[in-house]
Amino acid sequence: MGMPVIELEKNDEIPKLSRNYTVFRFIGGNLISFFGDQIYLIAIPLIVLAITGSPLSMGIAAALERLPVLLQPITGILSDRFNRKNLLLLCDFGRSLIVGLIGGLFIMEQLEMWQLYSGALLIGLLSQIYNTSQFASVPSLVRRKDLHVVNSINTGIFNTAVLIAPGLGGIIISLYNPGYALLVNSLSFLISFLAILSITITISPLKKDKRNVVGDIKEGFQFVINTKPILFTNLAMLASAFGTTLFLTMMVFHLKDTIQLTTNQIGWLLSIGGIGAICGALVTNFLRKRFSYQRILFLASFAGGTSIVLFSFANTYEALVLLNAMGTVAAAMMNPCIVTIRQTLTPDYLLGRVQATSRFMTGILLPFAAFLAGITAGVFGTNTTILIGGVIACIASFGYLHISLTRVE
Repeated sequence: MGMPVIELEKNDEIPKLSRNYTVFRFIGGNLISFFGDQIYLIAIPLIVLAITGSPLSMGIAAALERLPVLLQPITGILSDRFNRKNLLLLCDFGRSLIVGLIGGLFIMEQLEMWQLYSGALLIGLLSQIYNTSQFASVPSLVRRKDLHVVNSINTGIFNTAVLIAPGLGGIIISLYNPGYALLVNSLSFLISFLAILSITITISPLKKDKRNVVGDIKEGFQFVINTKPILFTNLAMLASAFGTTLFLTMMVFHLKDTIQLTTNQIGWLLSIGGIGAICGALVTNFLRKRFSYQRILFLASFAGGTSIVLFSFANTYEALVLLNAMGTVAAAMMNPCIVTIRQTLTPDYLLGRVQATSRFMTGILLPFAAFLAGITAGVFGTNTTILIGGVIACIASFGYLHISLTRVE
């Protein structure tokens, strides 16, 4: 597992995008994995609701799943010093096994909350390793000039999963129960495992030095701090992610328990949001030709925060669908921009650590935000919790106006 593979030394040896079948297999594996993730997101809150009926329990489960973000600096070292393909395979296999066990136990009515909490923590850890390794793998698979397009495609196929999977998950859950939806999620990780197994992922030759773990982590942090566009997008995302987590932790719970939507309605609401997300991923390439990263990030972030604020007041199905779609458009516009900024400004041998450091900086408060969402919803209700999250997200958007982002091409 620790033996690095040799990278193609010349970027022009990589085929042009239309003939780059390796990257499309890689993206295809992501699509299947994303598909399962969306089913997981609707199934877990419904399982918690069925077992406990408690917003606090949902907050604890979400907090545990996000807790491994605190280990991001370590996952960056793993991604830079070990075979990234092996890491991706390990994470897919592990998540397939754990999610399948949770689903099976719930179907047999044997699932206890401590088991769900433990599973959420392990899934969160494997997902952190997977996401960092995936991010660091992309630049070695494509030509530099194709990087933004590939990131946009990756975001687009993620949002295709958002379009299809929740509706399907809602149907499965309404016909059977959330446990069967998790079995589908488990299968999706297994298919992703096979897709990754079929390709070659290369990395740069590693520097042969005697730095220890602390030295590796320090190098990643120093690069991020000294690279102002990455630093200030991270700081803006730190506040934005805090507010968004208050919303996302309680969203399904809010729709089911407060608004009294059916499982099918929740599934289709999330799926329709996927249409907006696909549009957002497609439009970002068009906007990038005419506007700076700074302007795109600010406007998209402010629009996303506004959609959350309005979501907290909405009580009709049509309004909830529209506002959710507005938020997914905004998020899909931002993601390719932020990912491309990091990948473009970072040398290959630091990609894992810079991504891990960035995710650590932007996600360090997420476990607390998820737990706080459970407490706030229990005391003040889900509407107030979502409103607070939206206000925080709106304020955070002004962080993208930092002058350093005007110089990023």
